Amino acid sequence: MDLCDRREIQALLERHGFRFSKAMGQNFLIEGWVPRDIADACGADEQTGVLEIGPGIGPLTAQLVRRAGRVVSVELDERLYPVLRETMADAGNFTLIEGDAMKLDFPQVIQEHFTGLRPILCANLPYNITTPVLTKCVESRCFDSLTVLIQKEVAERICARAGTAEYGAFTVLMQYYTAPELLFTVPPTCFLPAPKVTSAVIHCPVRKTPPVEVVSEAALWRTVKAAFALRRKTLVNSLQTGYQLPKEQLTEIVTACGLEPAVRGERLGLAEYARLTNALHAAEQEK
Repeated sequence: MDLCDRREIQALLERHGFRFSKAMGQNFLIEGWVPRDIADACGADEQTGVLEIGPGIGPLTAQLVRRAGRVVSVELDERLYPVLRETMADAGNFTLIEGDAMKLDFPQVIQEHFTGLRPILCANLPYNITTPVLTKCVESRCFDSLTVLIQKEVAERICARAGTAEYGAFTVLMQYYTAPELLFTVPPTCFLPAPKVTSAVIHCPVRKTPPVEVVSEAALWRTVKAAFALRRKTLVNSLQTGYQLPKEQLTEIVTACGLEPAVRGERLGLAEYARLTNALHAAEQEK
């Protein structure tokens, strides 16, 4: 069965009485080169255990089971369970987890299913869960890499450079944990139904060690969250949303970190955020 052939897809879905759900952000791939190239990009081989989130009817899953030692796919839509049991019937290295990926304990899943294998994430993620899923994945610290098909706008945010319009708190988070790279774009015509936006595939190798030293990651995220809280305001004004320090003192701290008092949060790279976080923490300890 060709899981990217429009007629075969429609026949399969009709057999199971399936109708697409906008609420679940369902867009199935109908161009074979896309799942093939995603599976190639993730680097899966016999020594790899792949976690896939949102397999749909399984076009990417089918490519992954050909390459990986084991594939575990997590699907929320119960209407797709019988579909996947049909399309993946011959895959002996495939396991379906029925449920919500956001409620899963990723380290436990890896321990149970990927013993002796290198764990990675590879998925065509539903647009509506991209940010929380990726955040959960990187914070779990249990994957070697993440390779995902997501909305192009989000992919550009993840890979953005400081000082650009796309750069934000999510950028800092993803670049702290990973070294993201935008690999290629996927037009709307490659999906059924076709979304209104272009998609993109990014590959994010997870860093073995953090790129900067901070007193704590919690302190870093506190600083980053405050810095972007008032995006149109200066960094000093934004920091007041997260720190109970006088504005004059915040100005002194920003200046001591080698930054202009009028700088905005989107201008700071990871190194600057690390210096600022450590300086703010030290100032609070002196109170």
